[in-house]
Amino acid sequence: MSLPRYASRGPGRFLLHYVARRLGSHLVVLGAVFAAVGCAIGAQYGVKNLVDALSDPNVGDRQLWMAVGVLLALVGGDNLLWRLAGWVATHAFVAVGGDLRLDLFDHLSGHGTRYFSDQFPGALAGRISTAANTAWTIENSLTWTTIPPGTAVVSAIIVLGTINWQITAVLFVLVAALGAIIAKLAASGHDLHARFAGRAAAVSGDITDVVANMSVVRAFGAAKREQDRLSHKIEREMSAQRESLQSLERLRLFHAVSVFVVTVGVLVWAVELWRQHLISTGDVVLTTTLGFTVLHASRDLAMALVELTQQFAKLGEAIEVLGLPHEMQDAPDAKPLIDLGGGVTFETVTFNYPSGAPVLQDFNLHVPAGQKVGLVGRSGAGKSTILALLQRYYDPTGGRVLIDEQDISKVTQESIRHAVAVVQQDISLFHRSALENLRYGKPEASDAEVYHAAEAAHCTEFISRLPQGFDTIVGERGLKLSGGQRQRLAIARAFLRDAPIILLDEATSALDTESEQSIQEALMRLVKNRTVIAIAHRLSTLNSFDRIVVLERGRIIEDGPPDALLRRNGAYARMYRRQLASGEENRGWRSAGDD
Repeated sequence: MSLPRYASRGPGRFLLHYVARRLGSHLVVLGAVFAAVGCAIGAQYGVKNLVDALSDPNVGDRQLWMAVGVLLALVGGDNLLWRLAGWVATHAFVAVGGDLRLDLFDHLSGHGTRYFSDQFPGALAGRISTAANTAWTIENSLTWTTIPPGTAVVSAIIVLGTINWQITAVLFVLVAALGAIIAKLAASGHDLHARFAGRAAAVSGDITDVVANMSVVRAFGAAKREQDRLSHKIEREMSAQRESLQSLERLRLFHAVSVFVVTVGVLVWAVELWRQHLISTGDVVLTTTLGFTVLHASRDLAMALVELTQQFAKLGEAIEVLGLPHEMQDAPDAKPLIDLGGGVTFETVTFNYPSGAPVLQDFNLHVPAGQKVGLVGRSGAGKSTILALLQRYYDPTGGRVLIDEQDISKVTQESIRHAVAVVQQDISLFHRSALENLRYGKPEASDAEVYHAAEAAHCTEFISRLPQGFDTIVGERGLKLSGGQRQRLAIARAFLRDAPIILLDEATSALDTESEQSIQEALMRLVKNRTVIAIAHRLSTLNSFDRIVVLERGRIIEDGPPDALLRRNGAYARMYRRQLASGEENRGWRSAGDD
């Protein structure tokens, strides 16, 4: 059963799926808890026997010490069984949290671009932790504060039935009535708990977003503004939390008053029965203690159920967002892509984003294996959309996208990722060592392969100057490195990927002259003998390409070699001359033969 399927059935079924994975250990915990509660209730009956034995002047030593031994055995069993349950739970409950986090992350990583653009990354990460922590809290609450009092209530009522059935019947009715009232009040607070969980997740995501963009906050002197904005959101979260907690306190107050009134009644009733010589002194003690057990256990059970309602609301909010079905899923009969060189074809492709007008209309493009094609055009012409469709971040509205004559909607997405390497303008690096970031392109790569890729991308010259060389931590998103250094790491990572298709998304547009020249040399090594589709801000960087495709409003208006397009004096020539007139330097990539 897929994660979205069992997540959609509610938090209870969702959690039960993970408990079932480790059913044996959970049954041991549950059995030990039931047995421990039985010993605890039995110990109270053992006290009754001991009191009756002490009250009987004719009792023999054997009978007296037998009563003592039974009581001690029950008390000892009670304690040992709790410890057994606790020991097994340290393995079972922790494992459930680990399984849950791994599955949620695995499902989250399969979502498409649209999903992540609509969510706070920090809130998503927070929801994974919240789901795991809440699952752990629910299991602990059920095991230690919900099941024991529930079992104690049932057991105590059964034992009381052996003494006086009238008290048992009255207690049963009162407990059932209290339980029904509290359950109804608890259900009425579900929306309050869910609202608090949602607002708490939003605040967590907002804080993460601000921290990740702290340099922007400082640059615009917006610290006070962000503090005021965050203050407003936190106040809304605290308001929701207060309402959630106040609903719990109303339940606790109702139950506390009810418990006191019923306790008074049970105690007076038991004493009156003793005065009438209808029950023994031990029976009075047992009736009183069991009455208190029933009432206090019902209180604990009610409060535990109320807290569980709040925890299930948290878990439900987390899996509601994290467990959404993937927009982009492999076809049921999808097979791995067969590498035949890296040819790319767009056949009458039409595409539009959900919130906008069509981007591509009856778009046709064929890029033979090994050809280098540059995409140019104004912003919104469809260049980035073409790269996104080729990576299957989206499916076209109409038409087909093919790699080596294979429809990419019918092959596995994992095999597409292996066939395509991307170098972007905005490089994302992990807060890990330079070596780990390089090896991310090919985890199984040997050290020699990593160093060769770093050398080919001109990385070794700056890595050697880092404090710990290849073992230097590069900072979040690589902030300890310059833009050019991050680009070279990304190129080396793509070298290791050794993919037949290379996508360059404005990979040098924001770099200074010296960095760009160094990176252009590395790029020319990377793209040699591979299919390349590049978006370039500086048109001069495409001079050595085989073809230039000029786009306008999702259609191809010019297509041909750079020199031929310049001689044609059309749209490409006008854009090229405009860049030259604005001072754009002609720093085109050198041909592969210059390496």
